[in-house]
Amino acid sequence: MRFQHSSDLWRDHPSLVAGAIHVTGITPGADVEARLAAYAEIAAARLAGATESELPEIQAWRRTFAALGLKPTQYRCAAEALLRRFRKEGGLPRLHPLIDLCNAVSAAYAVPVAVFDLSKIEGNLEVRHATGEETYLTFGGETEHPAPGEVVFADAAGRAHARRWTNRQSGLSAVADGTGDVLIVAEALHETAEPDVRRLIAALTDELTALWPVSPKPAILSASSPRFEW
Repeated sequence: MRFQHSSDLWRDHPSLVAGAIHVTGITPGADVEARLAAYAEIAAARLAGATESELPEIQAWRRTFAALGLKPTQYRCAAEALLRRFRKEGGLPRLHPLIDLCNAVSAAYAVPVAVFDLSKIEGNLEVRHATGEETYLTFGGETEHPAPGEVVFADAAGRAHARRWTNRQSGLSAVADGTGDVLIVAEALHETAEPDVRRLIAALTDELTALWPVSPKPAILSASSPRFEW
C-alpha cells in the first residue's frame, strides 16, 4: 500500500510537512494512562500562556483553511478542536488506547494526528482535492459527498476517509477494538513544522514500541519525497 499527498497540495502549500507511521499488531488492551497524563501536562502548560487559537501551529492551519474558503471558527483542524475541548473540560474522552494516545500527542504538539484502520481502506490512500464523486460515511451512518475541490483523504475506491483536510474523519476507517493494522498521519504547516513533526513521529514511534509488541515503520514526507510505501 501507499500513502501520499497530491502534487497540487505540495505546490499550493509549500510549508506542508507530513509524517506517517505504519504499524501492525495493535490491540485494545494497552494501558496508556501514564502516557496520557504526561502529554496532558504539556498541553496544559502551553494553554496556560495562550489560547489554542493563538498557537503558531493552529494559526497556520487557520490561514490554510481560510485560503481554502473555510471559516476557521466553523471548521477547526483536529488539533485545535482537541485543545479547545481540553481547555474547556480539563481532559479528553477515552475511546481506544491508540486513539487516546494519538489525541494526547496531538494536543501536546498542537499538530493534527489522524489514525486509519487499513483493513477498511481500498488500495492506496491519497490526500487530494475531491472531485465531488467520492463517498464519505459519517459516524452516524449517513453517506455524504464532499464538495468538488475539498481536501480529502481518498482511497482507490473513491471513498473519502477524512473531509476538510484535518477536520472530519470517516466512521468507516475509524479505529475499533478489532483494529490491528493502522496508518497514523501527522501534518503541519507552521514555521518550525519540519523539526516538530520529526519529534512527534519519533515520540509516537517510541510510545508504540513501549506499549505494544510491534515494529512501527515511520516516515517523513516532503514535496521531493511524497510517497510512503509499506
